[in-house]
Amino acid sequence: MIKVVDLKKIFRTDEIETTALDGINMEIKQGEFVSIMGPSGCGKSTLMNILGLLDNPESGEYHFLDQEVSKYTERQKAQLRKENIGFVFQSFNLIDELTVYENVELPLLYLKMSSSERKKKVEEALERIQMMHRKNHFPQQLSGGQQQRVAVARAIVCNPKLILADEPTGNLDSTHGDEVMKMLTELHEGGTTIIMVTHSPTYAEYGSRTVHLFDGKIVTENFSGVFHL
Repeated sequence: MIKVVDLKKIFRTDEIETTALDGINMEIKQGEFVSIMGPSGCGKSTLMNILGLLDNPESGEYHFLDQEVSKYTERQKAQLRKENIGFVFQSFNLIDELTVYENVELPLLYLKMSSSERKKKVEEALERIQMMHRKNHFPQQLSGGQQQRVAVARAIVCNPKLILADEPTGNLDSTHGDEVMKMLTELHEGGTTIIMVTHSPTYAEYGSRTVHLFDGKIVTENFSGVFHL
């Protein structure tokens, strides 16, 4: 599903160059659940942004669904994103002025879908996360755990092939964090490919593989508890 070859990313200012990614090579198959770990500043979020077609690499190749997409135009990337990728962020990124229902519906508005079809998909997603009873509430009326569940519903409402979760439990206590991980596990078991950045070794173990980054490089990979250098 995903293949990156010698991926590099450099951030430049007038005075300094910072290498965020330094020759990343990896493959992710359809249906995998991959956890990405590493210290702050090691390139995790930069890699996620490139995988999510939100940023461009400095050099290297990025193959997504058998297409080399690193040089795609913004319009081409936007089309691929909205048809194939769901995002879950640490800070929820819900829109305060929209209800729970409207937040979940938002990705569907870009797909030129009929209102009846949108209603069906939104209600299915809210039922899945057990939040139908809160559909007319606003984000500020919800707990952090409930907000993250709504963010997951928004990510899955289009039935994406890939979910990118960037520290999805970072702002949650352990009980609500466990709830979110349970939902991601269920999605994975249903065939969705998941890539998750986490600082938690416990939550990383939910993945079938853990990739460790340091200074923009992959230093180890952990398959089922066995490290491979």
